[in-house]
Amino acid sequence: MDFLDQLTEMPHAYIWLIFAAILGIGEIIVPGVFLIWIAAAAAITGILTFAVGLLPALQFGLFALLCIAAVYLGRKWYLERGASVEDPLLNDRSARMVGQSVIVTEDVNEYEGRARVGDSEWPARGASVKKGKSAKIIDVKDGIIHIEAI
Repeated sequence: MDFLDQLTEMPHAYIWLIFAAILGIGEIIVPGVFLIWIAAAAAITGILTFAVGLLPALQFGLFALLCIAAVYLGRKWYLERGASVEDPLLNDRSARMVGQSVIVTEDVNEYEGRARVGDSEWPARGASVKKGKSAKIIDVKDGIIHIEAI
């Protein structure tokens, strides 16, 4: 049996494999969206379709189950391995602010106040600190800095 005979007898297997390749390319173009795991499910579906000759309904059912399993296992794998970075607070501006000194621009108490952080003003709460005094950020919650007097 030559290639053309196989292609005409099992076109669905090749469609699954082409779909897997397209998803793999999509993962390269837009990394981090789990397309690689769905591509793996499509590839396995294509290989099993080619080997066993699954009916279309079984192909879609198998693909759906493999997608669920592959994404679950892929997510578990990512969470276990984690991304190693030199600066774990790289994209967490609030966490990076803790410990910084600020200048109070409006008297601060436990209900209201404002403080200058870098080149911007933030709403502030915390121990009583008068305007013009320095304070230290001890926490940031919901866009409000919590400070204490220095």
